[in-house]
Amino acid sequence: MRRVFCLPLGFLLVLLSGCAAINPYYDAGKSHHTPSGFRNRYADTVNKPFNDLLRWRWQAWRDDLPRPAGQPTPQQAANLALIAETPTSASPVAPPPRVTWIGHASVLIQAGRLNVLTDPIFSDRASPVQFLGPRRAQPPGLALNELPRIDVVLISHNHYDHLDTGSIQGLIALAAEKQQPQPLFIVPLGQKTLLAGLGATRVSELDWWDRLELEGTQFHFTPAQHWSARGFGDRSQTLWGGFAVFAPGFHWFYSGDTGYSKDFADIRQHFAGLNGPRGFDLALLPVGAYEPRWFMKEQHVNPAEAVQIHRDLGAQRSLGVHWGTFALTDEPLDQPPRDLANARAAAGLAEEEFFLMKIGETRQLPARPAS
Repeated sequence: MRRVFCLPLGFLLVLLSGCAAINPYYDAGKSHHTPSGFRNRYADTVNKPFNDLLRWRWQAWRDDLPRPAGQPTPQQAANLALIAETPTSASPVAPPPRVTWIGHASVLIQAGRLNVLTDPIFSDRASPVQFLGPRRAQPPGLALNELPRIDVVLISHNHYDHLDTGSIQGLIALAAEKQQPQPLFIVPLGQKTLLAGLGATRVSELDWWDRLELEGTQFHFTPAQHWSARGFGDRSQTLWGGFAVFAPGFHWFYSGDTGYSKDFADIRQHFAGLNGPRGFDLALLPVGAYEPRWFMKEQHVNPAEAVQIHRDLGAQRSLGVHWGTFALTDEPLDQPPRDLANARAAAGLAEEEFFLMKIGETRQLPARPAS
């Protein structure tokens, strides 16, 4: 039976938004600032008209897309004992860097004696409501109550699959239950008020190229080609971006959602003094939610473009994220691994240079050689 033609609630809310507002952060000396919000460095704003949204959804309904996945997203039981090893600043020796894929763009990075979460979403749906909207294909690789102490949470932008209010509140409640300090939430300009309203007491807002340091680890907010909105009338009124993280013995990067642009070559050049010729030890790059290209190209890279970002950054390794969890666009949930394999082969990359993980898997990576 053909599915009923409907608009995804999240896309309907955000793509209809667009009323002008006053940008309280406006700095006329910064080209990505506008009096009413923010824009990209190389593509201005990603602003699809409503008739393009209707065209996309009509074509998806007509062609019965996305097709069901032929294979479920690989999963494995989390290694809770390994993940629980959480050294403090007083620990004499830090363990090797570890990365755990929780699902979608939610990744736990354990490096430099800090535990860092990217864009945590543990909710069942990526939506403003939990009775409608894209539903997870499988549970998170770690449940909230299985997390170790979380020191820092990185939020790349305010779309519902990246800034999930239920997960933010859950992390705050978990810290209180364990009598631990709240995580430090590092967010783009414009998001502090939302986080504070959820009960977060440690929130730092960053503009592109801003940085802060915590226990010897530097967090830099970097440009990306995307946009923001959570409802009607707030399109691009808060910032979006990625993070470059320089921990002792491990330099890593998370792009957030992005279309392909010269931003990544610029990021490599900007951090050449910190990275040197080695580049980042690990980059977390999106490889899903990319079809149809005529609608998604400016805002979401496909696997071939993700491989190009890997090369632009000069990363030692990249991990593909933002796939296999929520059916947000027209490709099946199991298509990104095939397209990434083809893109790797075309670029002459070995699998270990740009790899995928199972949901729940933890992988130890080599520490950065001492300079």
